[in-house]
Amino acid sequence: MIKFLDLYKINERFRDEIDLKIKDILNSGWYVLGKQNEIFTNHFAEFCGVKHCIGCANGFDALKLIIKGYGFSKGDEIIVPANTYIASILAVSENGCTPVLVEPDINTYNINPDLIEEKITENTKAIMVVHLYGQTVNMQKIRNIAEKYNLKIIEDSAQAHGAVYHGKKCGSLGDASGFSFYPGKNLGCLGDGGCVTTNDDELAEKIKTLANYGSDRKYHHIYKGVNSRLDEIQAGILDIKLKYLDNDNQRRRQIAQYYCKNINNPNIILPVEKQMPILDNLSHVWHIFALRTPNRDRLKKYLEQNGIEANIHYPTPPHKQKAYKEWNNMQFPVTEKIHNEILSIPISPVLVDAEIEKIVRSLNEYV
Repeated sequence: MIKFLDLYKINERFRDEIDLKIKDILNSGWYVLGKQNEIFTNHFAEFCGVKHCIGCANGFDALKLIIKGYGFSKGDEIIVPANTYIASILAVSENGCTPVLVEPDINTYNINPDLIEEKITENTKAIMVVHLYGQTVNMQKIRNIAEKYNLKIIEDSAQAHGAVYHGKKCGSLGDASGFSFYPGKNLGCLGDGGCVTTNDDELAEKIKTLANYGSDRKYHHIYKGVNSRLDEIQAGILDIKLKYLDNDNQRRRQIAQYYCKNINNPNIILPVEKQMPILDNLSHVWHIFALRTPNRDRLKKYLEQNGIEANIHYPTPPHKQKAYKEWNNMQFPVTEKIHNEILSIPISPVLVDAEIEKIVRSLNEYV
């Protein structure tokens, strides 16, 4: 079976370095908010091209901390994509704010900037963009809207580590960005982890304090904060893997280009590169290679019968989830079409050519 994502193979490449790093951390006797956290966050800030990176417990917390850091609360509205993983929307709700859903572009699956303005009210405070599947949103249009209405731009960069928009990396394209380092991400640790990146000095200091019980120094609490910290072991592992991220992303691009060039089945709709030109050749880091087909479940079963594991990202849109039952009767037809047809096939830096060729051959033979 060709696994959808073989995390053992991905991390085995770094075993010797990780073993040495863990030994070093164990010997240090310091496991939270220490040297490894400082080293990694400095390196990741430099990688993203920003002044500040604050480690936290996970990507969900990163988004929650940004919203909390800005002081947004009940009655405030935040524009979010209707087509996204539910965590983006939950982060808004968790702060007592109101998520306002906007349909995606059917070609890119990202939020459609042309539909945002009509959703803006006097209560709108921010636009949250999600660089879904690893491709950057059309940020110039987003910036123009944000400047016109004096809105903050929050990036959900959980799937887009290293993606570039017109020479700038995700994490530096808005006012603040949340990253996830969940193991399956392009840059993943061996557990949960996340961070916030920003050029805003005041916000960075506030988030750093909020994430540590609202404490700016020991036993001194200036905010009603939370406990959300990136531990030393995960920070150390991430710093090792960060050195290889650009090369891993390039391998993903090579695989995606091969898929787009060689999958030729009229029943299958390929992602953006075959649909429309991308903004530059680094704008997509292919966290997910998502096909569309009218009979998605049948294709998934067919691939499994041929020894290929495929996943669905995501089967049910947020507005149809029980958690948001008040939205269940709302209609977002583009989002619903995507969620009904989407199927993700294997793409990772450890896939070998024979596996890639088998995947293409199986897809082309599908009827």
